[in-house]
Amino acid sequence: MAGVLTGEGDPRAASSALPRWNTVVLWSRYGLPLTVFVVLMGAWEATIRYFEVPGYLVPPPSAIVRALWSGLMSGLYLTHAVVTATEALVGFVIGSCLGLTIGMIVVVFPTMERIVYPYIVALQTVPKVAIAPLMVVWFGFGLTSKILVVGLVSLFPVLVNVIAGLRAIDQDRLDLLGALSASRWQIFRYLRFPNALPFIFAGLNTAIVFAVIGAIVGEFVGANQGIGFLILQANYQLDIAGAFSLFVILSIMGVSLHASLRWLQRRCVFWMASSEPVGGGH
Repeated sequence: MAGVLTGEGDPRAASSALPRWNTVVLWSRYGLPLTVFVVLMGAWEATIRYFEVPGYLVPPPSAIVRALWSGLMSGLYLTHAVVTATEALVGFVIGSCLGLTIGMIVVVFPTMERIVYPYIVALQTVPKVAIAPLMVVWFGFGLTSKILVVGLVSLFPVLVNVIAGLRAIDQDRLDLLGALSASRWQIFRYLRFPNALPFIFAGLNTAIVFAVIGAIVGEFVGANQGIGFLILQANYQLDIAGAFSLFVILSIMGVSLHASLRWLQRRCVFWMASSEPVGGGH
């Protein structure tokens, strides 16, 4: 009787509650952010029109949408976005692989830390804006110079997190494997590396965002293609709406790359699905 009154065990009550829960989840995840975005864009548009702000200072969202649509339909934005994405991805892969390799060597062979790590830190302290012109002089205006700049930008976040993750192990587990006469490789394979995966992906999540920034920095210094090249052209021509539309392209690119990496993280570090590793927030 109590179950009937409270709805427990009633399949109709369960089926009616499920859609309501889904509606709440969809609203909190998608509906609310979209509503806030629409309100902000509407306020932006109204403010620009009310105060008659010149378009060469701050363009209204409608002008940005028109510029974005024009650039996409002409194929210009897509062509240059592919160039920037290629630079970011290839440089990210190179920098991440170097970070993983150097980090593993430093942890497995502690003597190497005193030899290699100071040079890595010194290289990181040098602004990449200062290194980019040298890369252009040495390797030209093509993709190579931008890829190397991206690789340098992506190296350090991965390296630091790899070292932190490989060292953040439970001493009791390490003692247990030592008591079982596990080799250095077995300790690395079954304990250190799986334990470091959340840290590694935290570094990769940071590096993938830096990779897009590094590609744009390289294109600002010297390039004849890419989103950074188009942004410079738009600024020279006082096409501020066009520049803002290119910012939208860059934002979409960065969010897409970050989301792809987060998807890979959920597949590889499935035991951490319910919690966030250090530095790996959205």
